[in-house]
Amino acid sequence: MIGNMMFQPLLISSLIEHAVIYHADTAIISKNTDGSITHSSWGQIARNSKRFANVLQSFGFTVSDRIATLAWNNHRHLETWYGISGSGLICHTINPRLFPEQLTYIINDANDKTLIFDKTFLNLVLSIKKTLPYVEYFICLDGYDEKIQTAFPEVLFYDELIEGQSADFEWPELDESKASSLCYTSGTTGHPKGVLYSHRSTVLHSYATCLPDSFNFSAQDRILPVVPMFHVNAWGTPYAAAMAGCSMVLPGPMLDGESLVQLIDEYQVTNALGVPTIWQGLLTAARNSGSQLKSLQRNVVGGAACPPSMAQAFKDEFQCETIHAWGMTETSPVGVINQLKAKHLELDESEQFQLRFSQGRPPFGVNIRICGQENSNDELPRNGHATGHLQIKGHWIVESYFNQFSHALTEDGWFDTGDMATINQDGYMAISDRSKDLIKSGGEWISSVELENIAIAHPEVDMVAVIAAVHPKWDERPVLIAKKSASSQITEDKILAFFTDKIAKWQIPDKVIFVDSIPVGGTGKVLKKDLREVYGSVLLAKE
Repeated sequence: MIGNMMFQPLLISSLIEHAVIYHADTAIISKNTDGSITHSSWGQIARNSKRFANVLQSFGFTVSDRIATLAWNNHRHLETWYGISGSGLICHTINPRLFPEQLTYIINDANDKTLIFDKTFLNLVLSIKKTLPYVEYFICLDGYDEKIQTAFPEVLFYDELIEGQSADFEWPELDESKASSLCYTSGTTGHPKGVLYSHRSTVLHSYATCLPDSFNFSAQDRILPVVPMFHVNAWGTPYAAAMAGCSMVLPGPMLDGESLVQLIDEYQVTNALGVPTIWQGLLTAARNSGSQLKSLQRNVVGGAACPPSMAQAFKDEFQCETIHAWGMTETSPVGVINQLKAKHLELDESEQFQLRFSQGRPPFGVNIRICGQENSNDELPRNGHATGHLQIKGHWIVESYFNQFSHALTEDGWFDTGDMATINQDGYMAISDRSKDLIKSGGEWISSVELENIAIAHPEVDMVAVIAAVHPKWDERPVLIAKKSASSQITEDKILAFFTDKIAKWQIPDKVIFVDSIPVGGTGKVLKKDLREVYGSVLLAKE
């Protein structure tokens, strides 16, 4: 016997339909590539998404054809998202910070039929155009521009395309298991791999992220997704915002601290989301400008471990709650989020803050475990001490990679993340390191994350990374790469002394290397592989 309830497929189009019916006048603020501001609304986003769906239909595409976007967080990009996925096509967001060879690979691997791009990427698109045999249309995500037309005669302009289209479009009732969007991993080793999300997985992920114990979105919020829409769909925020009826502030290409402070203060942002490198710049800019970031209630930190000193600064200086989260492309991306339980409110403030250092616990819909061996099912105890390979399963977790027919799971159906972690008795997970970034010194493990958290707390350091360097006696030893703050005169001895009494003496880095900049990838993560290639033998040279 089955239940006597209605069935409606979980579709991305239902999110934008909900937003237009119940939140049509809710503001969408967008910073354009030229720095100007466009004031839109969920109603206008919905109408233009239908206009763009009509454009795509006129091109003759069929269900599940891939449409690529190479664009920043702005209102036009948001409109294309809903127009593409809502009409049954697959929205393939591309990271413009990848190498041209990687861009060519993923566009061809996806067999994208159209490439939509912001005009800031014109030269990049022109440089790879001849290597994209499957792309039929190139659309500049802007109004008509004579200079672009001259440089790229076959280009089409988004504003012109939708201007002649009707806002009447009936979203098709698709199978909820149909693919909706495609994201590729950052490809730090080998070619990037595609992760193909479904309508069902995306809507369920949106429900989970809106929960009070997750991002806690509501129709009273004005959110600022600093994390790009090409980075795992901006952590799903454009979908969750439509579901909850949030107002959105889309920052475009200007992600520097000064620009973000201005947006937060001018548009009264309540919730912002981004990676630690972004928040470091925001803190510096707010201090320099004297801004108190009065409207900002919460900021979500993901993509890399949040340094405790950063969370402390947001709390003490700006009365802003920092929410630690963890995920990856293969997990849509939210896997765990750090929100306290009722019993934790009985702890003193320092104990609560200590608990906040972990990445958090899973929302309903996913489960996590740690195992002693990679891709095995020998689960380790949840005691907060045992460290193992982090594995995950759930409604929005990858099963297999796009265009790869083998499963990406363990024999018993879990995805091995490549992270090393602990899980305590309450289910709070703490990342020790990426398995490839752990440092094995004399048979003992050293966490580069723990060393980085100590170093970044020094007031004369702006950015740090710890890598494993080859050592003739101990196999590997930690080396600290550091970028000094402006006008700092800090020395190697002083920064190494800063570790005293904060960690075991044998875990203190052997060397400090001061650099002008530390390389980061397209998602804001430090490129430790690049640092290891340059400095991995520095201790051998010392001998």
